[in-house]
Amino acid sequence: MFCNQCEQTFRQSGCVNSPGVCGKDADVQSLQETLLYGLKGMAAYAAHARRLGKSDERVSAFIEEALFATMTNVNFDLDTLLGYCLKCGEMNLRVMELLDAGHVETFGKPQPTKVREGTRAGPGILITGHDLLDLWHLLEQVAGTDINVYTHGEMLPAHMYARFQQHPNLAGHYGGAWQDQKREFADFPGPVVGTTNCVLIPPETYRGRLFTTNAVAVPGGQHLVDGDFAPVIAAARALPPCVDQPVRESMLGFHRSVLLEQADVIVDAIKAGKISHFFVIGGCDGAEKGRNYFTDYAEATPPDSFILTLGCGKYRIRNLEFGEHLGLPRLLDMGQCNDAYGAIAVAIALAKAFDCSVNDLPLTLVVSWFEQKAVAVLLTLLHLGVKGITLGPNPPAFVSPKVFSILQQRYDLRLTSPDPRADLRVAIGA
Repeated sequence: MFCNQCEQTFRQSGCVNSPGVCGKDADVQSLQETLLYGLKGMAAYAAHARRLGKSDERVSAFIEEALFATMTNVNFDLDTLLGYCLKCGEMNLRVMELLDAGHVETFGKPQPTKVREGTRAGPGILITGHDLLDLWHLLEQVAGTDINVYTHGEMLPAHMYARFQQHPNLAGHYGGAWQDQKREFADFPGPVVGTTNCVLIPPETYRGRLFTTNAVAVPGGQHLVDGDFAPVIAAARALPPCVDQPVRESMLGFHRSVLLEQADVIVDAIKAGKISHFFVIGGCDGAEKGRNYFTDYAEATPPDSFILTLGCGKYRIRNLEFGEHLGLPRLLDMGQCNDAYGAIAVAIALAKAFDCSVNDLPLTLVVSWFEQKAVAVLLTLLHLGVKGITLGPNPPAFVSPKVFSILQQRYDLRLTSPDPRADLRVAIGA
């Protein structure tokens, strides 16, 4: 059958293809869209990595080939298109590896740290998004002044890198996930800088003090050119200062390198029965109903288990009290969605230590779904053969029933149920 666009073309311009030949049946289109979303997510990661001097020609060549495969009258075969999706996952793993290396080499060795949340007295700038290089350039341009810079949303993990920890103008963190920004940006008195995706079109309350960088732009906002933050700094001087309003301190910085340094201890604890399970709970958050599932799931995890979290999905659980186990926080914040490579690297290292596959580990992945980067990471997990992933709160709208059935059969891909505790019992075999 034709999609609406192809059917209109066929009727109005005398398309030579007969119905079904154009390849836009629901299942072919579903895999093409899955591939396109994955490519977009991977391209975002690749753009961040390239800014840090990291790139791979193989990735660029694959992007060209994969985009070509989605053109009209090129590929109508489900297995081949699924192969391209899995190849996208393989290439995305390489891109995330490059980005991880770029972050560590540019900003220093990560380490666990406590971060002050809230504001301090004095002029302040709030910066959100994923691009740590923009944050560094901003900090360097306010160095020696009394202007405080605060991270927001996915910028939070910057605090785990040595160079950021040493910068006196990085004052702490303010706010939560991206979907709360209209309220949080309105409440913040100073200028706000958006560096990547997850920026919303601003209301009048803060439109005049929202600045954007690189590919980001919004109606009414002010776009910065060539990394020059002078307009932001001037706005911080002209706008009302922040007040001293501490909220709390939070622990983060459990980068893959930190956990892998403890690999022997972790393996011994698992063998001794001191760690029952690992859960990866995170991903891309959103505002729609059903995302309390991830909060309820995390709250029900056993006290002798650990939760690895990353991405903005962690804001569903990071304010909860999980306590400690074996001298470590039970909730281990690994970083941004960009740091998904770290969770994968830890899982692969544990599997190697136990001489088993990742699927044989006491490990469950519970992934909140929202945007293109999440698609790229999911394709990476499928490329690695990871099974039993729980995905939610809703099935991806662009995945057709047949395609989802294929993924369920091959990878035991699961959707969240109305009862997170029941899903948890299935995961741990209780």
